[in-house]
Amino acid sequence: MTALYIDADACPVKQEAERVATRHGLRMFVVSNGGLRPSQNPLVETVIVAEGADVADMWIADRCGPGDVVVTGDIPLAAKCIEAGARVLRHNGERFTQANIGQQLAMRDLMADLRAANPLGMQGGGKGFTKADRSRFLDALERELRAAKAGR
Repeated sequence: MTALYIDADACPVKQEAERVATRHGLRMFVVSNGGLRPSQNPLVETVIVAEGADVADMWIADRCGPGDVVVTGDIPLAAKCIEAGARVLRHNGERFTQANIGQQLAMRDLMADLRAANPLGMQGGGKGFTKADRSRFLDALERELRAAKAGR
């Protein structure tokens, strides 16, 4: 049966994901290192993992599989979930796929190297999360959950 996994640390779309999962009657796992208010929704399980690098990611990667949908901004986690057969979305609705994950990993590594070298005094930080991103996410999550439930 399809489940929805949320990499919840710094996830701006937890409430939206919960509404969509509830509408579909799906189990949703909200996974983090802590600091989250648990949902009262019986379909939503808040999973608090031990402190440590990538512990929440490992929890998700070890459990997701074909027919599941994962929401994360973490590219290495996305790669593991795709390898496990899950469908994976970023918070802004962009889909990670077998066809684009290699490029995404390479770009992540390149940007990490550039930030480490800091040749032009570059500062971190990306663009802000917009209403359009939220709307795209809701649209994409709806499509992915329907496809996952249909076995496509």
